[in-house]
Amino acid sequence: MSGGVDSSVTAMLLARQDFDLSAVYMRNWDTRDESGTDKGCEWEEDWEDVQLVCKKLGIPCEMADLSKEYWNRVFEPALRMWEHGVTPNPDVWCNREIKFGALFEHLASKSLERAWFATGHYAAKAWSEPSSNSVRPKLIRPVDRKKDQTYFLSAVSEASLSRTLFPLGHLTKPEVRELAKQKGLSTAERPDSVGICFVGEKAAFNKFLSDYLPTKPGPIVHKLTGKVLGEHQGLWQFTVGQNLRWPGQPKKLFVSSKDTEKNIIYAVPGSTHYTLMSSDIRVVDSTWIWPDAPPSGIDTSEGALLTFVPRYRSVPTLCKVRRINGKELQIQCDELQHAITPGQIAAFYDGDWCIGSGMISSSK
Repeated sequence: MSGGVDSSVTAMLLARQDFDLSAVYMRNWDTRDESGTDKGCEWEEDWEDVQLVCKKLGIPCEMADLSKEYWNRVFEPALRMWEHGVTPNPDVWCNREIKFGALFEHLASKSLERAWFATGHYAAKAWSEPSSNSVRPKLIRPVDRKKDQTYFLSAVSEASLSRTLFPLGHLTKPEVRELAKQKGLSTAERPDSVGICFVGEKAAFNKFLSDYLPTKPGPIVHKLTGKVLGEHQGLWQFTVGQNLRWPGQPKKLFVSSKDTEKNIIYAVPGSTHYTLMSSDIRVVDSTWIWPDAPPSGIDTSEGALLTFVPRYRSVPTLCKVRRINGKELQIQCDELQHAITPGQIAAFYDGDWCIGSGMISSSK
């Protein structure tokens, strides 16, 4: 449980059934660990709400401190990517490495390795047709497509998915809030969390990263004229497609690319400039939820016909995916894609079935 309305209603729905329930809250981050002050105890409000909801529902709860695991398995790798000008997606990693990784390990240490695991994600699960006397779990898009979180779950392992329940898969967000109100849960009106979990809702992202990354000044160059517009303090301060908000220009400038070797940020006029559009995308570090059953045709010259999502809440796009160089994936789209960003996650779908993902490395 996170302290939000989604996990609260998940617990409520399960409490209505004949389950032996207990709740766990993950403490992944506390800025007091770094600042040495009493500021930054964002998790304490979340933990208090978890306890209030569990008391009302009559189920026990505990806190699992996974901040060390989060630092080592999510934050440090993300920090190195930001430092080198790449834009990672820590929330996808958090699900794979912490919620469906370190937390599962924590439960195993308490002799709960065969327990079922339920979350408040907007996702659904189905089972494959029996094959060789076994069935396999399938990650499915939920009823509420506006809140669809299968993108963030696209790197979760089959073993973890097989033991997971998604009780909210058939509900919409308004229905979830209404259920919480009817039950009188303290989290019913709590706003949704936004942004990366360890930054906090009120913190400025660049200010946060500047506490961990050294400045590395370099030029911002107009890609069409070659004119140096000014100076950036680190490639991590901007991402592809971002409005530079640079004064004195006849048209708004947007980041089109970064030269990580020369430490240059290139900008173009307009958010739809052709240099921001691409139809050929390369992906590395791909994983399939069924690791021994990649999409049919992926190793042929024609490729596998799939849909993919290059960022959360973007519209699924029809594409052909084929494996090249033994491990890299090539995505070819009929429709041009806007501001494809190295480091972000491309999630792959077969209809409503999310089958895996990989990290975007380049596009053209």
